Amino acid sequence: MAEIAFEEQVAAYRRELLLHCYRLLGSLTDAEDVLQETLLAAWRGLDGFEGRASLRSWLYRIATNRCLNALRDRGRRVPPEPKPPFEPPPPSRHGDVPWLQPYPDTLLVPDAAPGPEARCTAREAVELAFVAALQRLPPRQAAALVLCDVLGYPLGEAAPMLDATPAAVKGLLQRARATLGRQPSDAGQTSGAGQASVPERELVRRFADAFTAGDVDTLVTLLTDDAWLAMPPAPHEYHGVAAIAAFLRASTAWSADLPVLLVPTRANGQPAFTCRLGGQPAGVIVLTLSGERVRGITRFLVLDEDSLSRFEPRC
Repeated sequence: MAEIAFEEQVAAYRRELLLHCYRLLGSLTDAEDVLQETLLAAWRGLDGFEGRASLRSWLYRIATNRCLNALRDRGRRVPPEPKPPFEPPPPSRHGDVPWLQPYPDTLLVPDAAPGPEARCTAREAVELAFVAALQRLPPRQAAALVLCDVLGYPLGEAAPMLDATPAAVKGLLQRARATLGRQPSDAGQTSGAGQASVPERELVRRFADAFTAGDVDTLVTLLTDDAWLAMPPAPHEYHGVAAIAAFLRASTAWSADLPVLLVPTRANGQPAFTCRLGGQPAGVIVLTLSGERVRGITRFLVLDEDSLSRFEPRC
């Protein structure tokens, strides 16, 4: 009976805790593992929970520290670099967050009543660019930023979650904000996790038609001048229309005889597709939009059926 009561108590927080772990870890796979560790630790420590903080805050404290422990003890679990089946052109640069994974919009829930300290909107706080930027911060700075600027916890409440003083958390937060303020953002203007606008739907449809047909000439007309293409966990990135076009031409030449199927979905509050090539799983493509153009293409090389199915509509 106690286990049933515990499950009922924490059920309302499962999804937001999963999203919290994902923001800090950048990997849905790792976030799910740490969430299970969090719930097990909470169950074992339930007798010691004396109600001095809300149940939600207590769970966030456990989840935050489990994420920090995972990063300290395991480090970033970098997946093996995939080898392309064709000779790609030289990349513009190499990405530094190869463990980044997409997050299905079907798992999103609004952060429950973010406090007045929150600085990030729900849309901004789940976009790929923001999650990637968090991965580049020292873990405790990232945790302070998420607790205070995303969830809206004041310093006095965030401090015990990080086993720190309010002054120490303030320092972590200031350094995190300063670093993010200096980083160029890859985020365009998307419509967020809600209903897509008519222009967005038309742009996404045109992208899908051109991509499916292997029509690189049309694809590049949809891009902004500063567009980029990334393919986690492969580190290769292509920046600028010419570089992206060169990669797409090499890729489509190799796959010319294989039928391409794109199924519309959403990930990280952004328009996305699952991709199958010759009937086999070939990844999840997430688009970053800017106005009526595509600014970013992130093609996650998800190659197993179970991972891909999480993004596909249920019948």
